[in-house]
Amino acid sequence: MTEIQELAEGCIAAILCRTSPVDAGRFSVLSKTFRSAADSDAVWNQFLPSESNFVASVVSQFPSLANAPTKKAFYLALSDHPIITDDGQKSVQLDKKTGKFRYMLAARSLTIIWSDHDQYWDWIHLPEFQVL
Repeated sequence: MTEIQELAEGCIAAILCRTSPVDAGRFSVLSKTFRSAADSDAVWNQFLPSESNFVASVVSQFPSLANAPTKKAFYLALSDHPIITDDGQKSVQLDKKTGKFRYMLAARSLTIIWSDHDQYWDWIHLPEFQVL
């Protein structure tokens, strides 16, 4: 009977592609083969959003991300640092555990009924909660 550590790296990578980023990290401690498979670009390509040209569009807007040596490093950079767009009115970030997009919108970028009337709306500036 073959032990799981004796599987080919490509086979292990194919299995890890069907898990989550968290699981890939957990499996990477099993053996050198698992670590190599878990760190491979083939696995991390599957964890990046599947929207067409996602990577190309992010790199074109933020050239510093083109220097990420691996897809794993690219993924971690996008999950650790939100991308701020539209003059600070929006941010996009990857959820580290799931790889799904996390969007944040500034309240002032929203169309809120009567937001320009002091009688109905009071904008309070709290600098300690300024995220964008």
